[in-house]
Amino acid sequence: MIRIAGRRRQFRVLRGLFHAALAWEFVYVQLGAKPLGCGPTQGRGLGVVQAAIGNNRGTTESATLAILGSLTFCHLLNDLMQSLLPALYPMLKSSFTLSFTQIGLITFTYQVTASLLQPLIGRYTDRRPRSYLLPVGMSFTLLGLLLLSAAGSFVMLLAAAALAGTGSAVFHPEASRIARLASGGRHGFAQSFFQVGGNIGSATGPLLAAFFVMPRGLPSVAWFSLAALLAMILLTRVGGWYHRHRLARAKSRVPAETHVDLPARQVKLALAVLLLLIFSKYFYLSSLTSYYTFYLIQRFQVSVENAQIHLFVFLASLAFGTLVGGPLGDRFGRKIVIWCSILGALPFTLVLPYVDLFWTGILTVVIALILSSAFSAIVVYGQELMPGKVGMVAGLFFGAAFGMSGIGAAALGTLADYTSITFVYRVVAFLPLMGLITVLLPNLEPARRR
Repeated sequence: MIRIAGRRRQFRVLRGLFHAALAWEFVYVQLGAKPLGCGPTQGRGLGVVQAAIGNNRGTTESATLAILGSLTFCHLLNDLMQSLLPALYPMLKSSFTLSFTQIGLITFTYQVTASLLQPLIGRYTDRRPRSYLLPVGMSFTLLGLLLLSAAGSFVMLLAAAALAGTGSAVFHPEASRIARLASGGRHGFAQSFFQVGGNIGSATGPLLAAFFVMPRGLPSVAWFSLAALLAMILLTRVGGWYHRHRLARAKSRVPAETHVDLPARQVKLALAVLLLLIFSKYFYLSSLTSYYTFYLIQRFQVSVENAQIHLFVFLASLAFGTLVGGPLGDRFGRKIVIWCSILGALPFTLVLPYVDLFWTGILTVVIALILSSAFSAIVVYGQELMPGKVGMVAGLFFGAAFGMSGIGAAALGTLADYTSITFVYRVVAFLPLMGLITVLLPNLEPARRR
């Protein structure tokens, strides 16, 4: 009885925080905000658009923190809903009698669906922008939640994962594009702020799964469709801003973005290096996001709720590290942040499989803080490497992140079936060593000045 009362109190706290976040977002969007300060990298093009449409404040307001805040909050809702699936793996495993290989296939279906579609959607919208594509994409996530809540077989679980992956494929490249437009020139900060919403959502999902879904059963997932409806409303407002921004930009003579003076072969090599770094980062992280709870339960005999709390702490650390990475890239350069983020995690990943429960919790936090700071820098670096292809680059890297996570989950699940979860962590501990190839990336700042 004491345990049940404690769960109810925890859930009431989570529900209160969730409702407070919704109220904050509503007031924040209604009141609007001042434009983001222009950073040193802001191009003249954005300033022209600001001047063109900033005079009529009743119509729209360019590069505002309110738009970026709306995107970030919708990213929180999106990733909160999508993180429910892996958070429910222990329950799904027992309810449907799934093997680790089948668990990996669910993640593989979700991640690969997203990874294949994201760069295609990004490339398409680079050429033919669609102002209201975001709420349409969110509808796929809503359908995925409803199907998951009614799932009665492994095939239905795969279909729900595919729908959720499609929704994610639409959301990430388009939202990343609009976040860049609303950055006021501080591209690293905008990407980090946008991405931290997703990290917070991913961290909150397991708690809601543990204290809301698991006591009530799989059908209770349907309640989260309300979050998808809220996101669709907010994204419709963001789409209206984006539509007005595009019209104003078309009417004004906006100079093209500054191009870096690099040979095509060097650009392709840099893209290949970035994709390999994403592979090392997300292949390792998939071992934690998909199997961390199983590792804690099997090795330390903790309860499912305790394991979910550890997962929440790890995911929350990912959120904080993501928030820091972008501004550091704006200040010190993207390359140095990428270098330190990937390679810097190596000593801690090597030690992790050999420590007790207390130090496992500490080390996963440190690993999350270090590794998560890289992605914002990688996305912005790629967009600066290939100006004019913002959506395609965002879709390529988000898609690669999802794809590597999916492939990693499937491969590591199979490895765990044949060996053990502990052996998996001993193997993947060496992946951050790939951070050494960062030395092959060109320095874009000197290239841009030439």
